[in-house]
Amino acid sequence: MKLIDAANARDHDKSTSPMTSRFARARFGILFVALGCAAQHGGPTALTAAQQGIAMRATVQPPTQDYLALVASESVDQIALVRFGPNGIRIERTNTTGIMPADVDGPHGVAVSPDGKYYYVSTAHGTPYGFLWKYALANDSLAGRVMLGNFPATVQVTPDGEFAYVVNFNLHGEMVPSSVSIVATGEMVEVARVPTCTMPHGSRINAQGTKQYSACMMDDIAVEIDTRAFTVARHFLVGKGKERGVQGAPPGKSSDHASHDMAGHGMEPPKAGDVSCSPTWVQPSVDGARIFVACNKSNDIVEIDAVQWTLTRRLPAGEGVYNLAVTHDGKLLVATNKRGKSASVIDLATGHELARIPTTRRVVHGAAVSADDRYAFISQEGVGSEPGTVDVIDLRALQKVATIDVGQQAGGIDFWRVAPSR
Repeated sequence: MKLIDAANARDHDKSTSPMTSRFARARFGILFVALGCAAQHGGPTALTAAQQGIAMRATVQPPTQDYLALVASESVDQIALVRFGPNGIRIERTNTTGIMPADVDGPHGVAVSPDGKYYYVSTAHGTPYGFLWKYALANDSLAGRVMLGNFPATVQVTPDGEFAYVVNFNLHGEMVPSSVSIVATGEMVEVARVPTCTMPHGSRINAQGTKQYSACMMDDIAVEIDTRAFTVARHFLVGKGKERGVQGAPPGKSSDHASHDMAGHGMEPPKAGDVSCSPTWVQPSVDGARIFVACNKSNDIVEIDAVQWTLTRRLPAGEGVYNLAVTHDGKLLVATNKRGKSASVIDLATGHELARIPTTRRVVHGAAVSADDRYAFISQEGVGSEPGTVDVIDLRALQKVATIDVGQQAGGIDFWRVAPSR
């Protein structure tokens, strides 16, 4: 995989320029020459048969249409609409959110409605509570706002567009069980607040709209909410060697990890002997039969049979695996590696990592897959005064093909639509 990764390592200035077929041909000419040398001379650069198969498929074809994605930048209260296509990558427009004039509201999660007319943004900081905002995608006009709990984070909308599920992450509060807020999107009213676990994160709903999942970062638990009853149906213990499915809600008690400092939010490597998972994301499969849990501490992904509620397998992942996204055909899992400065593409049939692609910046955050499964958009927070960044990965070639800077601390990201090129 070293040669494949090396082909991704471009200067930041070059990566922001429009992609052309000439550049793609030149870049992959170098790759194939390197492969030929490796095959001829052998040695440590020679690839395995599987890796050679991946490399030989890695032919970048420039896009023929435009791809639009939304990304939230937490440190500057900004949501950017990013357009990527035959003419390169650019910021189409930005929208500023929040109500606090002297402080940062902190947009964290972003989700596009199924009909593509609205997008929802959670602002996490609040005084003391955060909000969920509803904007029209046509012109960024405000369509509604509702106050939620402490540090609202990941958000997703049900397939029928009727409800938004938002985890109240409670990053800066006491290490006690928090909740998931359920919002009726038409009226923008919180209709239920379901107690779950300590520091819930990664709100995702299955394609059938019947189950919502989130991860308890400080309890090593994944939680399932029945969307018809607005109650916790089951939970699953995901710590290594402790995997077990349980009916009903987790016990309502303070976390055993109450003394841990979570200011880094997924950037802390595990201590010696630590076998905890520290789950940060739960992603259902396309058919809803499986769920995938990102274990940020143990650097692997727990696959759970969602019908039998049993462990299927643990998939090796990158360092600090954080967010997950599946392709719409159900074949690939895209994982961001927060501490590893990379994104992984995993074949779900075999469980093998097809590629680990270096990102432009550190503190890798979110992933969103285009509607046609052609591209994955990867957000990166950056460090210190660095801007946030969005990388575009070609899921056919398994290569990074575009990069653009956005506002600082880019986090929540969602794909909007494919459009004619302009």
